[in-house]
Amino acid sequence: MKVGTDGVLLGAWAAVRPQDRRMLDIGTGTGLIALMLAQRAPEAHVTGVDIDDVGQARENAAASPWSGRVAFAQCPVQEFETPEPFDLIVSNPPFFVDSLTCPDRGRTAARHAVHLPFGDLRDAVLRLLAPGGRFAVILPTAEAERFLAVCAGRLALVRRTDVRTTPRRPAKRALMEFVRAASPADRPADCSADCSAAVPEVSELVVGTGEHECYTPEYRALTRDFYLKF
Repeated sequence: MKVGTDGVLLGAWAAVRPQDRRMLDIGTGTGLIALMLAQRAPEAHVTGVDIDDVGQARENAAASPWSGRVAFAQCPVQEFETPEPFDLIVSNPPFFVDSLTCPDRGRTAARHAVHLPFGDLRDAVLRLLAPGGRFAVILPTAEAERFLAVCAGRLALVRRTDVRTTPRRPAKRALMEFVRAASPADRPADCSADCSAAVPEVSELVVGTGEHECYTPEYRALTRDFYLKF
């Protein structure tokens, strides 16, 4: 899959903190989000992992100013091993669950949750995320609700932005940020199993005004730093 709005949105929206030094892009594809993170965090090392060939991602990194801080591995994330956990994990994952698959095997792998079911993605994040780390993901709104159900009690939602393509259309995507959920021993005595330590921050972003190729000021502000020239 080539560069698309979903990847640009996630790469620009994911919170990058000054202390984040190790970052992971799950399902990196062309390396777009990994390169955006490297641009935003000058001292961080970024790894991209994908079940498919990462040759194009490596070519893109080599042509960028950040090639020394970005690396890629062709490996199912279920089998990916690392000597140190990551401060930030991001993913623009395959998301179609019940829909018909495409005859193009590459497109199916990129868009359908065949090789990376939501439960496997959750488990990989829990295994690879450092204490205090964060996980950011973008999903269609219906699949976002499924993912939230899969993560209940394991990953806690702390921030969400629903994305509309134009003001008159319903939200099509959800950008979500998670932290590791508190263990039962850490929860207050009056807190239920699904209790979260904090209420998530919720917002909305409209990409276009409804006029042809006219973006909203909010979308332009979010993405203006990522028109790469090299």
